[in-house]
Amino acid sequence: MTDRLSAIDPWLEVLVGAGATDLLLVSGSAPRYRLAGEVYPLTGAPVLTADEIENFVRGLLDPTQLKILEEQRDVDFALTWRNEARLRGSAFTQQGHMAVAMRIIPMTVPTFEALALPPVFEYLAELQQGLVLVTGPTGSGKSTTLAALINRINETRPGVILTIEDPIEYVHPHQRSAVLQREIGQDAPSFDRALRAALREDPDVLLVGEMRDAESVGIAMTMAETGHLVLSTLHTNDAAQTVDRIIDVFPLGREEIGRTQLAASLAAVVSQRLVKRAGGGLVAAYEILLATPPVRNLIREGRSNQISNVLRTGQREGMCTLEASLAALVSAGVVLLDDALSVSNRPDEVTSILRQGGGMKTK
Repeated sequence: MTDRLSAIDPWLEVLVGAGATDLLLVSGSAPRYRLAGEVYPLTGAPVLTADEIENFVRGLLDPTQLKILEEQRDVDFALTWRNEARLRGSAFTQQGHMAVAMRIIPMTVPTFEALALPPVFEYLAELQQGLVLVTGPTGSGKSTTLAALINRINETRPGVILTIEDPIEYVHPHQRSAVLQREIGQDAPSFDRALRAALREDPDVLLVGEMRDAESVGIAMTMAETGHLVLSTLHTNDAAQTVDRIIDVFPLGREEIGRTQLAASLAAVVSQRLVKRAGGGLVAAYEILLATPPVRNLIREGRSNQISNVLRTGQREGMCTLEASLAALVSAGVVLLDDALSVSNRPDEVTSILRQGGGMKTK
């Protein structure tokens, strides 16, 4: 057990055992946790005071982290609890008082089988180069999907896998590949610095936790063009928005260069949502875009608004719209229609697919 977490050890024992994903400590409330997407107060736990949380935070963070918190009013951190879970946390102030939010990450690295990932992920794990982006809103399981992809690569081929994260979430053991994991703050001062250094660290596969600006996007795309498989995430809703977001980071007048480089380097975009499972828990639905020659042409010519048409006709190549994925889950009885519609970008398309194929399930 990490001594820094001893004050909340009994709560973590309950939450990790129950499969909770998040823990929130805020003054004036009992601890709150997230389970299957819903937030609940922890039964039997006391209402926390501002002083109790401040004392906990001061015992939780190291001196450097405390200084950042005092100067910037928030700081990220990561810790291991009992070798059973990783905690990716943020300590911050609200209404002048300290608060803590922690994501609970299992120590066991997820597998394709455990997540029931679509077959196209086998193809992604075999890619030798190119840029693969996993996108979706906060809490949609992007890091878990990427961890499973890294794990499959690690299991199946020799090489060097380098991750740049803030903070490190899943810890990967060396298997057929050597896995190097660099944490921003601890191992590198910034994503940009770590990305520039990655060019000299000889990775075959590079995981970038975040691409923030034109320089980092440019380095990632250059590595993807020059014989590396680059994996990263973006907070975008679909493939077309992802393409536009990347182009938008380029300065005015350089958008065409960005489109040309993205068209050459992109391998796939996976956009995902978590949906309530009919029997309890959550399940992921996916939109999958593969960078076929027609897709590369659309990107190069600035016609990202037509990507959805390619998705609808690309099932043979392994592509899928989010709506088709949601409809399949409804047809299989895995999720209820109302829950599928609540996360869809085009609800009418979900119901249309279901009417054509049957199997509609509602509440």
